[in-house]
Amino acid sequence: MVNKRNISDADILIVEDDASIARLMSLHLHSAGFSTHCCADGNSAMVCLRDGLWRLIILDRMIPGPSGMKILRWLKKSEEHKHIPVMMVTARSMTAERVQGLNEGADDYLTKPFEPDELVARVRSLLRRSVEINKKKAQGIQLDPDALFVFEGDQRVELRPMEYNLLKILMDKPGKTRSRDYLLDHVWGRDAEVEDRTVDVTVKRLRRALKQIGRKKCVETVRSMGYRYLPPI
Repeated sequence: MVNKRNISDADILIVEDDASIARLMSLHLHSAGFSTHCCADGNSAMVCLRDGLWRLIILDRMIPGPSGMKILRWLKKSEEHKHIPVMMVTARSMTAERVQGLNEGADDYLTKPFEPDELVARVRSLLRRSVEINKKKAQGIQLDPDALFVFEGDQRVELRPMEYNLLKILMDKPGKTRSRDYLLDHVWGRDAEVEDRTVDVTVKRLRRALKQIGRKKCVETVRSMGYRYLPPI
């Protein structure tokens, strides 16, 4: 039976069927300032996942009951749990096994035997990364710097080049109104032969795209002046 009080006190769930390894992990993570709870099989792990609030999961690939890979797939399909970072652990050292785990959604992979200091360092790195991701989500919509996408959380939509550039200009100074002339110069270029109406048409298309992630009203018309970006509240 799972002790729910212990679950509520823990930050990290360790799913490991080798008791000595689980104790070693807990010992070193406790020394580093973390609290842990251990499960030795897939069934008890599922109970813990449903009942607890976890910052990170250390998941052995080969465990009795539902395997580590089955649990990983369940986690990444769950709206409630898919944000939790998962470190897979296995005695196997084959590259194909690590690649499969990462492709299924694991955030990191640790191969047995491992140095305790490496375990602690990887846990700290995953938690730092998780905090940064959550900060970005809290900031509202984001632009992908490497592709023509705008996203918020798990929702994203592809933009046309001018829509992307126009939104980027507006987002650089949230709340500041940009005139049509300013947008023509900075999005299309001073030498481009385009009309003022081009800005309005592009804004209309941009809003249509943003509507797909529920953020159509982020681009506001300022009558007789131009447009501005209003961050989501």
